[in-house]
Amino acid sequence: MSRYLSLMLVVFLLATTLACSAVTNATADVSLPDPVVDAPLATATSAQTAVFAGGCFWGVEAVFEHVKGVTEVTSGYSGGAAKTANYKAVSRGETGHAEAVRITYDSSQVSYEQLLKIFFSVAHDPTELNRQGPDTGTQYRSAIFYSNDEQKRIAQAYIAQLDQAKVFKRPIVTQVVALDSYYKAEAYHQDYLAHHPNEPYIVINDQPKVANLRKQFPDLYK
Repeated sequence: MSRYLSLMLVVFLLATTLACSAVTNATADVSLPDPVVDAPLATATSAQTAVFAGGCFWGVEAVFEHVKGVTEVTSGYSGGAAKTANYKAVSRGETGHAEAVRITYDSSQVSYEQLLKIFFSVAHDPTELNRQGPDTGTQYRSAIFYSNDEQKRIAQAYIAQLDQAKVFKRPIVTQVVALDSYYKAEAYHQDYLAHHPNEPYIVINDQPKVANLRKQFPDLYK
């Protein structure tokens, strides 16, 4: 009986791995056009921030940490109140938060539009509603939290452009909402992939995202 159960466990894990890998790579082979609504790079060093949510923040954080011009990425929570901005509460999916990343970047080296293109192409699947891969719940929703009217205009225009071009088989469900709060997550969530590169969840769901970034954006990869 134990041998039979062991075999069933192996089959289950293999099936799960393949399923998760298929979801993780849902956008891996999608070639996205550059945003039509674009702005030139800044002529001098200028620190800007962007806040994106695209499922578990571990993988999204890891992707943007490898983008040239990005100086800092932190995992955190957006869309809810301060008193419930902790992993235990957010994981219940009832606080209104989304697991999000705050990206600080030099706009003379990389543009907001380029970050959006990476976000939609390799960081997550923007057609999945309230889930990413094996993770389900509103805390894993796809969202762009804009901090000014320019970010809002650019994000909405790019989503409309991608939907019109039908680059994805399903409509984009990414929310574009004003950033009213961002709370940095617990210390053990920061740089999670770097500290746990061989953890099965990371290997299956997040390492392929970093690999796809390097493949699709070699000029922006660091």
